[in-house]
Amino acid sequence: MGMPSKRLLKWRATVTYLILLLFLSLILTLAVGPVYISPTEILKVFCWKIGILNSPPRKVYVNIILQLRLPRILFGIIIGASLSVSGMVMQALFRNPMASPYVIGVSSGSALGAAIAMNMLPPIIGIYTTPAVAFLTGLLTLILVYNLARVEGRLRTDTLLLAGIAVSYFFSAIISILVWIVAQERHQIVLWLMGGLWGADWIKIDVITPITFIGLAVTYMFAKDLNAMLLGEETAQSLGTNVELTKKVLLVTSALMISASVSFSGMIGFVGLVVPHVMRLLVGPDHRILIPSSALAGGIFLAWSDALTRVLMEIPVGVVTAISGVPFFIYLLKRRRSVRAL
Repeated sequence: MGMPSKRLLKWRATVTYLILLLFLSLILTLAVGPVYISPTEILKVFCWKIGILNSPPRKVYVNIILQLRLPRILFGIIIGASLSVSGMVMQALFRNPMASPYVIGVSSGSALGAAIAMNMLPPIIGIYTTPAVAFLTGLLTLILVYNLARVEGRLRTDTLLLAGIAVSYFFSAIISILVWIVAQERHQIVLWLMGGLWGADWIKIDVITPITFIGLAVTYMFAKDLNAMLLGEETAQSLGTNVELTKKVLLVTSALMISASVSFSGMIGFVGLVVPHVMRLLVGPDHRILIPSSALAGGIFLAWSDALTRVLMEIPVGVVTAISGVPFFIYLLKRRRSVRAL
């Protein structure tokens, strides 16, 4: 049974507005940085690039836009979409609005892999050694947490949450030890843990884009199952949802997206907590609408957060998302407490 016509129109309008806002954000954030470039000059560069404009714009603008800012902004949009949808999945599976992409410990596993690669491994594949090792350790962490959380062949979400928290604390302790004993790479590790989009380039975009889009597509295929699981696992099972399959597929998919994002950008927090909750308030809990809306809004949020860092002396983008996310997290805590008191 499809969506009612009014809801379908609202869905189309919401997605259309977000796409337009994303495009507008792309143009405006290209202008922001140590060197201000007007939107007119930005459009000239794109028109020249696609052959509409014959006279070339200033070479310095071409290099800044096409080689520095555009890949960084697109990289942020992709990572923002990935983290936002992953957080939305965690909130749906755990039925907890305060769940985030990092609750299952995959990000801590990726962070540990990155710390090890920076300190102990030779650059086997150049600058991509750290992201590759971080991605692999993130997947190994998923396997570990998954096996810890299985009880009599079933995957229990409460056990999964506890296993993820335990693994996260353990890996965080090891990372702290590495940061303490290795002085040479300490600054690099700390910056990576704070999260940033400094190292964005077209090759990294080529790597992370298919992972993200496949992950988003798979997640959307389970939108109706996520809707059913909001009612509880037993109710979802009675409605025909294969609860175990849904949990396994979505957890693996989210973990892949999280590992890919964290391995390239470091730990960027609160995107997966704040954005899906805000979009849920705006468009409702129907995941057929919530998934694309969260993806677009996550990209917009991280693009503007990174633009702000370029104005504020290139501070890590994870600092900006945390500053904006902590007040919202406190609001969620207070709201949850007031609801329980009723």
